[in-house]
Amino acid sequence: MYFCAIMRLFEGIWGVWAILFFLLLMTLSLPWLLVNALCFGEKEALKRNIYFLHRVFSPVFLTLIGIRLRVDGLEHVSTDQPYVLISNHRSILDFIINAVAFPGVFRFLAKHELRRIPVFGWVVQKMCLTVDRANTASRVQSVVELKKALLDGWSIFIYPEGSRNKTREPLAPFYDGAFRIALECQTPVLAQTLLNVQNRTQGLYLRPGVVHVVWCKPVLPAQHDAASLKEAVRTAMLDVLQNHHPATA
Repeated sequence: MYFCAIMRLFEGIWGVWAILFFLLLMTLSLPWLLVNALCFGEKEALKRNIYFLHRVFSPVFLTLIGIRLRVDGLEHVSTDQPYVLISNHRSILDFIINAVAFPGVFRFLAKHELRRIPVFGWVVQKMCLTVDRANTASRVQSVVELKKALLDGWSIFIYPEGSRNKTREPLAPFYDGAFRIALECQTPVLAQTLLNVQNRTQGLYLRPGVVHVVWCKPVLPAQHDAASLKEAVRTAMLDVLQNHHPATA
């Protein structure tokens, strides 16, 4: 009992340290992001800064807080074409894991409220596509911007559950948005499934170890409507969650 209490205390301290370290590392990265924004055109600066965040910042952060990834299914992923990327959403670490597990770069659809976080909010505003779900005009504009990003060659990342799944079900109900956009732009849907992230982090508690990530085969939108496309992707993700054995280290 005492050992469990000590471990829980450690996980709480480690989780708070991870948040503070994230904000510190983000603050130290701001000069690089600002230099790119000032020295290059808007599109080039965006590519450079997202590349830095996904390929440098995020791997360094995960390494220093003791989180390692085991990624399966990379043979299904190509960096030569855009995707509508989706993932299940269980923890506050997910967006970092999502970025590191994808071999290319992409743009997130992020909640408008994230722009209020000190330092990180500026990065969200500049690098992500944002939506205020309570505002109809914002939702309509976000769809326009997502389609434009796909046409510009970006992959876009959307959480189809909308927010973190805090239920006991493996997946919360999916919204239609990601699948309607994939249909309208005829872009494959590529699902990334996080198997055991909830074993590493719950709320502010963090336990170092391995997070197991599995890429499903892309689902092509041809011969689907939004409902059947959503069901095909959801079924593939449920199969991974129910039939794969996650890393336990």
